[in-house]
Amino acid sequence: MSKTLEPPNLDPNTKGKGKKKVILMAVPVLLIGLGAGGWFSGIIPKMLHGEVHEAKAAAEEPISRAPVFVEMPEVIANLNTGARRAAFIKMKARLEVAKLEDVAIIQAAMPRILDLFQTYLREMRPEEMRSSASTYKLREELLSRTNIAGNPAKVVSVLFTELIVQ
Repeated sequence: MSKTLEPPNLDPNTKGKGKKKVILMAVPVLLIGLGAGGWFSGIIPKMLHGEVHEAKAAAEEPISRAPVFVEMPEVIANLNTGARRAAFIKMKARLEVAKLEDVAIIQAAMPRILDLFQTYLREMRPEEMRSSASTYKLREELLSRTNIAGNPAKVVSVLFTELIVQ
């Protein structure tokens, strides 16, 4: 049982066929991958609808609008302390609105906004108001509630001018 060794195939016609076969199979896979990536990233659909050129034109235009603010009345609320000593929060804020036309909508919705602020603040505990992270969370929650109450107006930010926890 001896093994015989066959000489390697030295035919000049079959020398590069393996590499060509791999390249011919890899090119369609690569093109499909690039197409899928472009589609799912949103580049191809935007190009098909022409939104890319509009977005570039809008981004190149300078935006020169002065910020528009709505002053809120002072809010004083007792915090949720359970059976412990009473704690209060005093807050003054301004609402930054997206457009000048939104000021009237926000002022008309101010009773509802104040009610939502009071309700949210009364459920907060004094311990929750001790860090800057909690102030950021408070700002985000109040912004969310303001946008709900003042819909269709768009409030961009809630800016605290005074925030005292006692």
